[in-house]
Amino acid sequence: MDTLSGTVNTEFILDMQRKLYRWSAADSEKKFADLFNIVCDRGTLAHAWQRLARNRGSNTPGTDRVTRKTVEERPDGVAGFLEDIRQDLRGGTYQPQPVRQRLIPKPGKPGKFRPLGIPTLKDRLVQMALKLVLEPIFEADFYPISYGFRPGRSTHDALARVRHRLNPTSAGPSRTRFVIEGDIKGCFDAIDHHVLMERVRHRIQDRKVLRLVLAFLKADIMIEGSLRHPVTGTPQGGIVSPLLANIYLTAIDERYRRWVPNPRDKTRERAQQRLQSDYRRGRPGFYVVRYADDFVVLVQGTQQHAEHEREALAQFLKEELRMELSMEKTKITDVREGFDFLGYRVAQERMPSTRRRVGMLFIPKGKSQLLRDKIKAKVRETPTGNSLADLIDDLNPVIMSWRNYYRYATRSGKEFAKHDWWLWWRLKSWLGKKHSKAPVGTLRRIYAGPRTGERSGWRMGGKKLAQFADAKRLRYPDRGLRIPNGWNATPDESFRKGADKFWEATRVLASL
Repeated sequence: MDTLSGTVNTEFILDMQRKLYRWSAADSEKKFADLFNIVCDRGTLAHAWQRLARNRGSNTPGTDRVTRKTVEERPDGVAGFLEDIRQDLRGGTYQPQPVRQRLIPKPGKPGKFRPLGIPTLKDRLVQMALKLVLEPIFEADFYPISYGFRPGRSTHDALARVRHRLNPTSAGPSRTRFVIEGDIKGCFDAIDHHVLMERVRHRIQDRKVLRLVLAFLKADIMIEGSLRHPVTGTPQGGIVSPLLANIYLTAIDERYRRWVPNPRDKTRERAQQRLQSDYRRGRPGFYVVRYADDFVVLVQGTQQHAEHEREALAQFLKEELRMELSMEKTKITDVREGFDFLGYRVAQERMPSTRRRVGMLFIPKGKSQLLRDKIKAKVRETPTGNSLADLIDDLNPVIMSWRNYYRYATRSGKEFAKHDWWLWWRLKSWLGKKHSKAPVGTLRRIYAGPRTGERSGWRMGGKKLAQFADAKRLRYPDRGLRIPNGWNATPDESFRKGADKFWEATRVLASL
């Protein structure tokens, strides 16, 4: 593996992606051909393996039971594995294997599960190589108000954009009065393969690449030993699936192109001018912010305008994307009452100092309760025969990921303090059972030290229980239209930092 790592020219891959992005951004009608040779290139496959091997999922087997360790233990090693895949691709004999399906419980929804597809390691590698080539091409066509599963972007960027639209401007208070909370029934399972491939063909002319994309969409799904042949949907868990879903759902952004910044706009001014023009003429305006299939439509108009748009949106999804809008879950809410988006509670409230209404982010009570339930379950499941250090190792990742995600909320410090107080007593109860209900003073001397007391938290040896309050509240900035993605940035700008931040945010959101 070390020998292979030395042969991977990361700068070559990045340079190739920058060129594809630049050509795509320069001509919105350009069709790309001869991409298959790039997908099959040894450098592309080696870089794809490098990316794949860094992920813990590389140790999760598919239907063929092959893992990263299995590949590394082959007589010819990783290099032989990659060469076999390359020969299959170039010879036209490559076919995706069935996807192993697992059902993941939905947090806070007892009895409901989310299907997760696990492709074989070989298929994941080919999907990664395909994604390396296709992503920069389509990234140039994605709208600035789309944030899900895009390099350098996170859930917090989407929330900052919504908050910005609720803030007053130099012209006066925000004109956004209502919000439509979009909810599509079974979005990823309802993606129509024909419609999706038509959107892919708008940019990709290489028939071998098109056949490869369609083969992944049509790959069989292994469910409890039996095969299912999908006619719609993209397998959740596939590496290329989020990109394909974004290509499909960009149609929603295109519907609101009059009022939102377009992919090749350099500033927000044109969209803002069109919103102002409609406002002066008494017409409604709509501004969408989307994170994958989670989206909100901010309405500049009356409740009647919002209700009419909800009906029109449902008809649009049915006719253009063959999807169904869940009318009972797609609520119309006054922004002053607040609405849920990406794990936060968003509301327009008055600032105590100025009395002007601004957009604010809050921690929903339901998310706090889910966190406590999760911690409570972990503490209960930990035998008292285990050491406190073991329990700390189990709890710290949960605490740190949750506090880092919600540190941007208004009054988060107060909420964090409540959680710290609750958690201190929860562990005190566990330690009391472990030590035959020893008094608090004794437990403090053993596990907190004689002088540190309650506020310092529990510790054992060199391990200390993380505290929510250790994460100070921050204000996440609205980064505007031109967010660096690694291809639109200057060479000295760091793409890795933005990408790491993006993947961390999406991982935390998925765990909520």
